Amino acid sequence: MRAGSSCGSAAAPVRSALYVPGNRPELFDKAAAGPADVMLLDLEDAVPLADKEFAREQVASWLSGRPAGRSIWVRVNPGEFGHDDLRAVALPAVNAVCLAKTESARQVRDAVRVLHDHERVPDRIGVCPLLESATAVLDARTIAAAPRVARLQLGEADLCAELGVTPGADERELLWARSQVVLAAAAAGIAPPLGPVRTDFRDLESLRESTIALARMGFRGRACVHPGQVPVVNEVFTPTTAELDRARAVVARFEDAAGGVVLDEDGRMVDLAVIRQAHRLLGSVGGQR
Repeated sequence: MRAGSSCGSAAAPVRSALYVPGNRPELFDKAAAGPADVMLLDLEDAVPLADKEFAREQVASWLSGRPAGRSIWVRVNPGEFGHDDLRAVALPAVNAVCLAKTESARQVRDAVRVLHDHERVPDRIGVCPLLESATAVLDARTIAAAPRVARLQLGEADLCAELGVTPGADERELLWARSQVVLAAAAAGIAPPLGPVRTDFRDLESLRESTIALARMGFRGRACVHPGQVPVVNEVFTPTTAELDRARAVVARFEDAAGGVVLDEDGRMVDLAVIRQAHRLLGSVGGQR
């Protein structure tokens, strides 16, 4: 998290974020009790235009009755309609708002001004821009550096439609865009980005393979559109006991050496980059519920 940021809860480690349609209030309590690290109430794409006002009312009403604690984000609509969403959901139970179709830092600053005028605890609610266009991906670094941005998200359905891209099984057509978002987040000193949703929620094996590929690229979590996807995504982004033990051991060796030459248990040289990776791995379990 960048120095001076006050949106720590929004930047905490997140393996999975489950989208829940805002016009389906009967799902709210069940989702809140589920295994996803983040409950992501959706006022945008999951809600038909005719239900937008109803969804906003239902989400605001449900949030008003909840204390802060459970990690809850809300995806709001773009533009002025989205500002009405922000006014309604700037509540203590909300950790972050996801700004759909963000294309510039100016949009983030406009949203932050609305939050500032309506939230009860100043500067508490983080912002997670959703990058869904060529303009957004190309400007990812500027967006990542905007006020209150806790992490980026990548939305690939709209991006593919704009670019005319049809991803193959290995999704290599999207490698550059994904890497661009990971690099932008790292350069801005914010949390690693959330990976894109996979709409085919029945094919869990392909979900696993795709999520492993995202993890290798630097993503540390992924958005989900169905509860059945959450256990798979959580498993991929949860370090094993053996991995954690190795990380603790290498950190301990490094600290005991007090600046001397350090080798890991396999005889490989350990430098500061290795220690940074170990600390990142150990820190990744800090936000799990």
